[in-house]
This record gives sequence, C-alpha cells and structure tokens, in this order.
Amino acid sequence: MKFPLLSDWNGEAVHAFGVAQVVDGMRDVPARAIFIVDAGGVIRFARRYGDDEVPDADEVLAAAAEAS
Repeated sequence: MKFPLLSDWNGEAVHAFGVAQVVDGMRDVPARAIFIVDAGGVIRFARRYGDDEVPDADEVLAAAAEAS
C-alpha cells in the first residue's frame, strides 16, 4: 500500500473521530467507519456504518480517487 494506515492501540482515534462504542462490556471498540484523509490532513470522506451494513466499495474508491 502506498498510504499510511492507523493503529489505535490506546483508543484516542476512536474518540477523536466519534466512533467509540461499548460492545459486550469492552470499551473503545470502533464502530464500522471509513475516513479518507488527504495529504494535507483534511478529512475528505467520512461514513459510519451499522454493524450489519457493508460499505459500498465503489463509493469509497471514488472518494479516495477524488481525494488524491
């Protein structure tokens, strides 16, 4: 991959992005979400999905292409 990925081992990002939830008593579990951030650090795409929803790959790829 030619872009950085985020690992949120301490839960700071899930809170900053507003996607933290409690699941089966575990705190800071991320909700299913996709964020595309451009090279300047601007969020260009943000979607939160229900646990039963599958992200639309075409929508996400189009947003990624537009942000690059």
